Amino acid sequence: MKPIVNDSCIACGTCESICPAVFKVQESDGKMIAVVLDADYESNKASIEEAIGACPVQAISMEE
Repeated sequence: MKPIVNDSCIACGTCESICPAVFKVQESDGKMIAVVLDADYESNKASIEEAIGACPVQAISMEE
């Protein structure tokens, strides 16, 4: 399972501060947004779940 970030992301950086191995805020298509990096998602699962819960606009979910 891989985390995904939707268009409601406000690039606040919360996910990146919680799990920098997986999330990075950068420009994508002319907009600042959190992107999902290539990473070992399984070993970062607890931090990813924490980032999902901490996102102020619920922009992160897990892809099935």
